[in-house]
Amino acid sequence: MEKKRILIVDDEKAVLKSFRGILELKGYSVDTAETGREAIEKSKASFYNLALIDIRLPDMEGTELLLRMRETTPKMVKIIVTGYPSLQNAIEAVNKGADGYVVKPVSVDELLNKVKEHLQKQEGAQKYSEEKVKEYIETRAEEHRTKSPKN
Repeated sequence: MEKKRILIVDDEKAVLKSFRGILELKGYSVDTAETGREAIEKSKASFYNLALIDIRLPDMEGTELLLRMRETTPKMVKIIVTGYPSLQNAIEAVNKGADGYVVKPVSVDELLNKVKEHLQKQEGAQKYSEEKVKEYIETRAEEHRTKSPKN
């Protein structure tokens, strides 16, 4: 089974190191970015299953980064991480495409459960999409086989 790839975007080196260590111990492949711009470049160059995005970055808001990161297939899961929880932040994050929202300080168990939950949803969505494509192809092939030749 291929390792799930995670990008952590935070300007606090201690958070990057801590999250990276926790996730790597669980077998994930982890990359980090300290700015929104760096995260955008990395998301263009590599595939990530999931991104943990701090809501406040030195060069842009995390909610802006949600919109600017490259979409992938399967869709990259994006979780906002904030030390500044508010209803307004949560609503804005969801409206701009966040799949989840966690509040710092986040416990190890909460972080791992949130990541695992969203990666399982992603895997389920991908399997569903693959089944639909297979079903479509089989249906089209059957239609093609059963059509009578035109004279």
